[in-house]
Amino acid sequence: MPRRREVPKREILPDPKYGNAEVAKFVNVLMTRGKKSIAEHIVYDAFDTIKSKSGKDPLEVFSQAVQNVKPMVEVKSRRVGGANYQVPVEVRPVRRAALSMRWIREAAQKRGEKSMDARLAGELMEASEGRGGAMKKRDEVHRMAEANKAFAHYRF
Repeated sequence: MPRRREVPKREILPDPKYGNAEVAKFVNVLMTRGKKSIAEHIVYDAFDTIKSKSGKDPLEVFSQAVQNVKPMVEVKSRRVGGANYQVPVEVRPVRRAALSMRWIREAAQKRGEKSMDARLAGELMEASEGRGGAMKKRDEVHRMAEANKAFAHYRF
């Protein structure tokens, strides 16, 4: 974290198949050890599975899933006079999207299907309908923020 100035955000190019920057960002979130082509295959196969299973446009299902999982508030730890408080704070839009994509990935990894593209397809379809592991995580975060609303005056 530099002291002098804000670091400029790198612009992410849209993905080659759908021309969507959000999908390209999700591919990057899914990618491990720099293997982007494998991550792209997983996402595109998941989209094909969504299209064949539900008959809906996979891009719409994906954007609806990400939108549903985005958290509005979260808790941050704040030390005041020797005690740690969980203070609810509003989440910035960039962080909202990043958290929702991360939660979808983690929930998909914990599912029981055989391949990652089947897991991801299932999780995206469930999240777009407002259920699934990623939605459970968002509700848990919201519940924590609601429970600690009394400490909101310690906001930074």
